[in-house]
Amino acid sequence: MSDTIVETESISHFYGELRALNEVSLSVPRGEFYALLGPNGGGKTTLFKILSTSLLPSSGSAKILGFDCEKEHFSIRSRIGVVFQNASLDKRLKVRENLEHQGHLYGLKGSELQRRADELLERLGLAKRADEIVEKLSGGLMRRLELCKGLLHSPELLLLDEPTTGLDPGGRQDFWSYLNGLRKEQELTVLVSTHYMEEAECADRIAFLDQGSLVAEGTPQSLKERIGGYVITVGAKDAEHLCKQIKERFGHEGNVVDEAVRLELLNGPEFVPKLVEAFPGEIEAVTVGRPTLEDVFVHLTGRRFVSVEAI
Repeated sequence: MSDTIVETESISHFYGELRALNEVSLSVPRGEFYALLGPNGGGKTTLFKILSTSLLPSSGSAKILGFDCEKEHFSIRSRIGVVFQNASLDKRLKVRENLEHQGHLYGLKGSELQRRADELLERLGLAKRADEIVEKLSGGLMRRLELCKGLLHSPELLLLDEPTTGLDPGGRQDFWSYLNGLRKEQELTVLVSTHYMEEAECADRIAFLDQGSLVAEGTPQSLKERIGGYVITVGAKDAEHLCKQIKERFGHEGNVVDEAVRLELLNGPEFVPKLVEAFPGEIEAVTVGRPTLEDVFVHLTGRRFVSVEAI
């Protein structure tokens, strides 16, 4: 049994002249919760399609559980569970009927299928809704049912592509609460693509994908420690001019992001009063705080998350 569940080596992919992935290499060990984090259009969806064996890369290689995604995709598909961004439920069928049809695709039947369906419906709080038509469920309950489908055949790897898109904050929290409970009960490896910072915070490791490239990888804490200290954001009438003045007056190198001056300093709280006193007529607002994952992305790329057409 391999201890490495997902392994890619220099994966690249092109859609015509558009490069969606640029030599992405990563490795996910057994039992890890691994998050692909980045803005829409960063390449997450393309990488997800390759790992779920629905798309072949233009170059490079990918292995799941030691099987080659290009040559051994049938061996892979029986061992992975997939929850797509877009719903895959038949809304005209009942909750249990959706699971029964899913089970038949994986060779489950009879008492084994019923036992597994009952077990998951109970764990995910859907047991009392088993005989309801799916279209009557809320969006949050539908996502739970999607999770049931992905886990029905007891996969070793669960792939989640933007699984909480369209849910309100409460629905997202509810979804992850159920999933984390399942992860604790069984040795399940989870790889999720997301553009929600708070979801990535819960991961064991994060890979930042931007414009098709892997720009950083590590635990949430280790990524934030790349900045250290504090992040100060200064709103001003003329951010470019203020940024130059701060460097001339204090020697601190900043940059302008979204028409605000951004500084990374070890002594952030102590510096703010000096900053306001030095430029009283130019500063409109100041915030200071410990680095977030959003700050890490800005530090790495020089800009905030920008959503473009998903690739």
